[in-house]
Amino acid sequence: MSSRFAAALGAVALAAAVLAGSAHAHDGHDHGAAPPPVSKSIAPRGEAASEALELTAIPRDGTVAFYLDRFRTNEPVKGAVVEVETPEGPRTATETEEAAYVLNAPWMTKPGPHDLLVTVTAGAVVDVLTVSVTVPDTKAPAPTASSATPSAMARASDLVTELKTRGVARDPVLMLASGGAFLLGMLLTVAMRGRRRVPAVVLTAVLVTLVLGGAAFAHGDEDHGAPVQGSALIEPAQPASDLAQRLPDGSVFVPKPTQRLLVLRTTMTEKATFHRTVELPGRVIPDPNASGVVQSSVGGRLSPPPSGLFPRLGTRVRKGDVLAFVTPPVQAVDVSDMRQTQGDLDQQTSIVERRVDRFRKLAVTGAVAQTQLDDALAELKGLQDRRASLDRIRQQPEPLSAPVDGVIAQASAVAGQMASPGAMVFQIVDPTRLWVEALSFDALTPAGNATARFADGRTLSLVYQGAGLADRNQAIPVQFAVKGDTSGLRVGQFLTVLAGTDAEQSGLALPRAAVVRSGNGQAIVYEHVAAERFEPRQVRVEPLDGANVLVAEGVGAGRRIVTEGAELLDQVR
Repeated sequence: MSSRFAAALGAVALAAAVLAGSAHAHDGHDHGAAPPPVSKSIAPRGEAASEALELTAIPRDGTVAFYLDRFRTNEPVKGAVVEVETPEGPRTATETEEAAYVLNAPWMTKPGPHDLLVTVTAGAVVDVLTVSVTVPDTKAPAPTASSATPSAMARASDLVTELKTRGVARDPVLMLASGGAFLLGMLLTVAMRGRRRVPAVVLTAVLVTLVLGGAAFAHGDEDHGAPVQGSALIEPAQPASDLAQRLPDGSVFVPKPTQRLLVLRTTMTEKATFHRTVELPGRVIPDPNASGVVQSSVGGRLSPPPSGLFPRLGTRVRKGDVLAFVTPPVQAVDVSDMRQTQGDLDQQTSIVERRVDRFRKLAVTGAVAQTQLDDALAELKGLQDRRASLDRIRQQPEPLSAPVDGVIAQASAVAGQMASPGAMVFQIVDPTRLWVEALSFDALTPAGNATARFADGRTLSLVYQGAGLADRNQAIPVQFAVKGDTSGLRVGQFLTVLAGTDAEQSGLALPRAAVVRSGNGQAIVYEHVAAERFEPRQVRVEPLDGANVLVAEGVGAGRRIVTEGAELLDQVR
């Protein structure tokens, strides 16, 4: 065996020994708990809070912007005076249109920690806040290939030492290293026997590849902290930005400028006791004291009113207005009877008229008493009235008049249509006086009021009017009067009624908009844990009223929960 072959085989054995030592050294090694997730794309910033205010400082390009908000509601504070103690003396920040306060701070461009003493005067509130901002050193020179060790063998030795220090192998890696060393030895033997000279550089490269390959296989996807200076494992620095993003732990980072655009608002939770609420199906009905129907008492043909047009839907009418006419049809037999009756009446009228004329002449001479003349006149008038009434029946239709003031809610009148007796032709409703009828399966408090909620989120205040005793599909009808504005409502519209009961329950009241659904259908709310950080909390909710829900479990009192913009916050990825 030549000296060159012996040296090569010795190098291979050395590499195998190094990998084996690394594998045994790594066994039983504990890396400790994983570090907390940190986003590298968040620009430096600082924050401070008091019972009334929350302040966020963001340095950028020689200036520092202060965002001032109410601590409980996250509402921007405008018109405040922000005074900052700087190395150049006290300075006052200038308010911008975006409700931020900007101060020129060239000293903030220096890397390192900076402590700011900020005095805020917002109306009657005066707070002194201390904000600490650490500016990273973005100008540190990155290691390059020229800073590597002078020789390839020395570089390989350094990497082997590094691998020993970090301990990355396991038993399968030891097997891989031994097999690799054996195969490399066979390759060198064949090369020497074939009198092929393998350059030292190639040997070194194969050795380094074996070392690095074993290290990479041993590590897999593990993260062992910051890379060693001077190695090829250093990751390039990511540029800082102010974009909303979801962090690895599930929380959401939302910069203050983005919070202003999303209009995020919060509330401080407080525990209280409320009456248990039940949800009832309901629909809008007209107030029976402010609505009516127009019906025909006799069957006949419909005709328009004197205006010539039937009233349209939504037309406002007054009580007594003629809406249509009904002309009763006359059969042929009835016409014959009517004509016979008319003839009899005409004959009797003629006889009585002659009698009246004779009595008038005799009454002058006193031959006929005045009472006889008066009786004849009365009989004549009665015959004339019967004759005129018979003519009206044949010629004059029945008018259909409005029974109440209101608007036309339903109309089925068509010119020439035959109306049946008792059929509804028009329905009149007062749109300012509407009721809601719900079906209840539980006993409700008679004096308890309720709230109605529509599918689009609108709510109505209801006042209890009464409940029936009749069974309607195993449910009791309960009626409520709509309190307040009734614009946009229509008769027959379906809604959900939330009525209170005598049972009590304790919890936290939150607006319905604060609760969103996760991908698995679980109800969650977002807690404002820091100035620009929000964490999701799983909760169990129960109905409370049309605008609020009761959080029974999941969060406690004294937490800042997002009440406006939670749906937008849940979309951040």
